[in-house]
Amino acid sequence: MNAAAMSASAPQWLLLDVPGAPDTAQRLQEQFAEIRRFALFEGTELHGLREHGPLLVDLQQSPALASLCHLDAGAWPGLLLVSRASEAQLLAHLRRMLTVTLGLHHKALLNYYNPHTASYFFDGCDPRELSCWLGPISLVRWFGGTWGDRTIGSQGWQQLCNPGLAVPALENEHSLSDWQQSQLQRCLLERHVWQWSCSTGRDFRLLWEDLQQGLTLGFTERPVLDDWLWLRLQYPNARPVPGLKGGSQRERLDHLRRLWQDNQG
Repeated sequence: MNAAAMSASAPQWLLLDVPGAPDTAQRLQEQFAEIRRFALFEGTELHGLREHGPLLVDLQQSPALASLCHLDAGAWPGLLLVSRASEAQLLAHLRRMLTVTLGLHHKALLNYYNPHTASYFFDGCDPRELSCWLGPISLVRWFGGTWGDRTIGSQGWQQLCNPGLAVPALENEHSLSDWQQSQLQRCLLERHVWQWSCSTGRDFRLLWEDLQQGLTLGFTERPVLDDWLWLRLQYPNARPVPGLKGGSQRERLDHLRRLWQDNQG
C-alpha cells in the first residue's frame, strides 16, 4: 500500500487485538500512556474480561502510533477503521458485532477484530451484508490473510470499503448466514492444520488434504480427528477402505488402524 493511498483515507481508530497478542496492551501503556482507549468488552456480557479484551484506540491525536500500525503491523495487530460516527456510536456498533447467533439456539463471540478471522469473515459477506456489518465504518483495513497465506508468507494489507447500501441496522446478536458460518468454520480448521504443520513439519497443503479426508470418513469429533491426523502421519501412503466397522467414530478409527497395521506387517 503506497503513502498516497494511506493518506487519502487516514485511519482514525485502531481496534487492537489484545486477545490475539496480549503483550500489546502493556506495550501500548508503556509507549503511548496518554492515548485514549476504550475497552470493547466494557458494559457488555463480557464485562468481566474487559481488561483482556480488544481496545479501541484513538489514532487522531497520535500520528506516531498510526505510522507504526503500517510500518510494524505485526506488533500492533487489529483493524484500522475510518468512520465519521461519534465514538459512542462507533463503540455501540462494534459491541453489537461481538455476539452472534448460529442457527436458532446457539450464541457465540465473534472475534472479528482478529486479522485472521477478519480475512475469512468479511470475505463471507455480500454487499448488503457488508453494508450492515460495517454500519458507520466507511473503511476497514488490516494486515493479514488466511492461515494458508501465513504458511507461505503471503500475508498482506486487506482493505474493505463500505458499499453504503440502504439496509437495516445491525441487530443485537445478529444471525450469521450459512456462508459466513462456513467461512468461520474453515478459519478454525485451517488454524488447526497450521498448528499441526508447525508442530510436525508436514506441509500445510498435505495436512489440509488429510484433514478433509478424515472429515469425509466421518471423523468429525476433534479428538478422533486429531488421532486420524496422527495415524495419517504414521501411514502416509496407506489408503482408507470403505465400510469401517464400529458404532462410534473412535471404533471405526481403531478398525482402520488395525487394518493398516496388519497390511504393513
